[in-house]
Amino acid sequence: MKFFLFLALISAAVACAQTPAPPNPPNPPEMPPDTVLASWEGRKITYADMQKLMSILPPQMRQNAMRDRKAFLKQYFLMQHLSEMALKAKLDEQSPAKETLEFNRLYLLSMAAMNDVANRTPVEDADLEKFYQANQDRFTQVSLKVIYISFTSNPPAKPDPKVLTEEQAKAKIEKILTEIRGGADFVKMVKEHSEDAASAAKDGDFGTIRKSDNIPDAIRSVVFSLKPGQVSDPVRQPNGFYLFRAGEVNVRPFKQVASEIVPEVQQAKYKEWLDKVNRSINLKIENEAYFSSTPTAAKK
Repeated sequence: MKFFLFLALISAAVACAQTPAPPNPPNPPEMPPDTVLASWEGRKITYADMQKLMSILPPQMRQNAMRDRKAFLKQYFLMQHLSEMALKAKLDEQSPAKETLEFNRLYLLSMAAMNDVANRTPVEDADLEKFYQANQDRFTQVSLKVIYISFTSNPPAKPDPKVLTEEQAKAKIEKILTEIRGGADFVKMVKEHSEDAASAAKDGDFGTIRKSDNIPDAIRSVVFSLKPGQVSDPVRQPNGFYLFRAGEVNVRPFKQVASEIVPEVQQAKYKEWLDKVNRSINLKIENEAYFSSTPTAAKK
């Protein structure tokens, strides 16, 4: 059960009170914490109270509440009134409210305990260094130069020498590759043929690519298999072919990546803790029939 009755009631109440509003509600002005925003039967809610209340709401629910803060507070105080009615009637001591409250409290406290451990899990420099050494391949990077030849799948009715079909583009880039491997200067071929204006203006420089970058797998697998100075075979992409020449291939230094890997190392240590806690729960099944997937007749 991943929601609380309290939050569900707020969500339903606010949704009912909403009128069409812009998708991004404006933020309220900042005020001193003790500024009273509203009151009901002598009970006051301050700016600080409202901030705390908003902080526990899921993002979508918070956005809805912020769109009409007056309606939200009215529904909040309505819930206060209804909850007092329930307490006077001792509904919290009756089923199913009693069990629901107990379960929600159990769930909330268990989530709080896990969040507390997750936030306090220490990450030492030795932990980061160990992770770095075990995952150096992830931090490999390569500087590249590129030649790009485009093609179209819908050639114009009137032939245009500048607009190539896929077959023509493939033949052109394979010819360029043959010339480069025969001794032609890569940068000279960039200036004569490459259609990627941004890189061509910089002698074909494509920048430095990291393994963690969001690039097509077809390109990633090719460029990280190259040795310094080596030129790739043509790499097909949806609208053209690439030739890559590797420059410097190295591993990002530890000091450069240490801050990036802290969350991952912390999460791994937290998971180790959680797995250990899970293993410590030695559940003893007293009646296998209840848990069986095969229906059986109850014993008398």
